[in-house]
Amino acid sequence: MSTAPGQTPQHRVAAPPTANRTTDRFQVKREAILAVAAEEFNRHGLKGVTLASVAERVGLQKASVSYYHRRKEDLAADCMLQAIAAMQGVVQAALTQPSPAQRIHAFLRGQAALLADMATGRRGALVSFQEVRALAPPHGDRVAEAYNSLFRSLRQCLPSDPGWQHAHRNARTHLLQTLANGMHTWIDRYEPDDYGHAADALADLLLGGLAAQPQAWRAPAMPELPALRAAPAQADGSEVREAFLRAATALVNEQGFRGASVSAISARLHLTKGSFYHHHASKDELIAQCFARSFDVIRQTQLQAMAQTPSGWERLVTSTCALVRFQLSEAGPLLRSSARSALAEGARHDPIQRGNQLTERFGLFIVDGMREGAIRPVDASLAAQQVAAMVNAAASLRNWVGDVGVDDAVPLYAQPLFTGILTPP
Repeated sequence: MSTAPGQTPQHRVAAPPTANRTTDRFQVKREAILAVAAEEFNRHGLKGVTLASVAERVGLQKASVSYYHRRKEDLAADCMLQAIAAMQGVVQAALTQPSPAQRIHAFLRGQAALLADMATGRRGALVSFQEVRALAPPHGDRVAEAYNSLFRSLRQCLPSDPGWQHAHRNARTHLLQTLANGMHTWIDRYEPDDYGHAADALADLLLGGLAAQPQAWRAPAMPELPALRAAPAQADGSEVREAFLRAATALVNEQGFRGASVSAISARLHLTKGSFYHHHASKDELIAQCFARSFDVIRQTQLQAMAQTPSGWERLVTSTCALVRFQLSEAGPLLRSSARSALAEGARHDPIQRGNQLTERFGLFIVDGMREGAIRPVDASLAAQQVAAMVNAAASLRNWVGDVGVDDAVPLYAQPLFTGILTPP
């Protein structure tokens, strides 16, 4: 290539670093916006975040943020794609390990390392996956495609033996991903330097199962628990209110708070918006009632399991398996805990406290089971978090095992937490 008049070869090669510096500045600012936006989405949900609020926290004008992301949906999609890519990196590193047990251990260790980097500021925040299905097309399509690809990659951590049918592998992959995603809700009980040890404890629990004798597992006899039945028809309109609660719960779980509009909730029941407002003052009030209903179902199930079974092990297995079945029944589902972000900040304390209290009751069952010798020695509080997360995510099991029935949910999805995720089906 010839040299332009007045330009030396050294001058020619000086241009790319300038371009790189411009690209670097663009990328640094974009990463800062994504990190702040991730924190905002995690704290307030899609509903409560605006481009202006993100810009204010970054110290920019709204127009500057709009230069990178024209609409809030663009920003949310990029945040989710960034988080999916980060976890995909963790999965790919885990897949270099030679055995399924080593791959699962490495995956959980890698997830803990990612969280430690965020906790210490070595990297920016990543958005949680709590509203990964809440974006409408076309943003939602891109995010769903990336998340499905992540799921398929994670599935490769499990054995590929012929005895493992597609449904078994998908259900257990869903369990593994659920517990990994849920780490961010409890791992800050530890110092970041100890996150790796917490991941080791989780890996041991998941690989070894809760049962002291996994080979002795048998599906529990399911008592008839009134709390798990659909409400009977009543002349006072409570049946319609209950139907609205079930429809709203299902829609929030599937599409997030924004997707569960009053029109969509009413349309699912083939009723009018007027009928909705006859029974509920607002959608916010309805979501609060959905939480109250879900907590009541969990509480009543736990209490009835305590009344009807004699041991901690039986109380744990009976209550959790009954709740997993409820999630896929006509009376279900329970509202996902991630919906708390849809509530006003001042209204979140009670749902968080009630959720924690019910989770700790699972911990009491686990302590009793260890004392009886039916549950092997584990960190009871950590184990209770995994039990609650497993129950919580059962509502989305059909996203991965489309034709799973109520009777299939326990052996496919719940049992591996008790007997070990790699126990042959």
